[in-house]
Amino acid sequence: MLAKRIIPCLDVRDGRLTKGIKFQKNVDIGDPVLAARKYYEQGADEIVFYDISASPRGREIMLDVVRQVAKEIFIPFSVGGGIRTVGDMRSVLLSGAEKVSINSAAVKNPSLISEGARAFGSQCVVVGIDALRVSNGFQVVINGGRVATSIDALTWAQEVARLGAGEICLNSIDADGTYEGYDLELLRLISENVEIPVIASGGVGNLEHLYEGASAGADALLAASIFHYSEYSIREAKEFLRSKNITVRL
Repeated sequence: MLAKRIIPCLDVRDGRLTKGIKFQKNVDIGDPVLAARKYYEQGADEIVFYDISASPRGREIMLDVVRQVAKEIFIPFSVGGGIRTVGDMRSVLLSGAEKVSINSAAVKNPSLISEGARAFGSQCVVVGIDALRVSNGFQVVINGGRVATSIDALTWAQEVARLGAGEICLNSIDADGTYEGYDLELLRLISENVEIPVIASGGVGNLEHLYEGASAGADALLAASIFHYSEYSIREAKEFLRSKNITVRL
């Protein structure tokens, strides 16, 4: 069985690490470069970096911060926010990232997924899906949770897999920052119906939530607040999961 990956998430706004609830009320919580180094030293399997204000403001990602983080860590590093073209992908990869994460731009231009996969390999292309619960299922939302679409989340997940994405980072807007756990219904729906890895995101408040996400089919478990506020270390999370017979790298 493949090991479940533990991935701390760095949401960055104007060069600073930030955290919010349901994509709102973000507060400054520190230096993303120092945080990345700490998580690397604690044994994180990967780090995800999102420039959360790039897409809503229509600007390019802050490559200087990406470069600073890349110098401090020696594990896979995924970067997203404001990536709209294959040229943007190339710039991010040349700045030290191993993967690029596209979300809003992929919805607006799905061919970006296949173009990126052809240029750099599917393993480099992560598609982020922000999903909101609606009366008949789950709906894709873009631009940092600001713009709803009429796209069904499962339909979109299957399409991004078909187009060549290497994995999906699935975030529940309803659960984001709430400490109430992943949306397990959403997670099962997507993970059981696509053939590429799914990263669970949104809502982790304790270590049991990580176990629930792993049990619901996630290939990787992303969390932010529990690590940022030092409630748990990466090592503690992995030891807990191992105690529950979940395969992790220690």
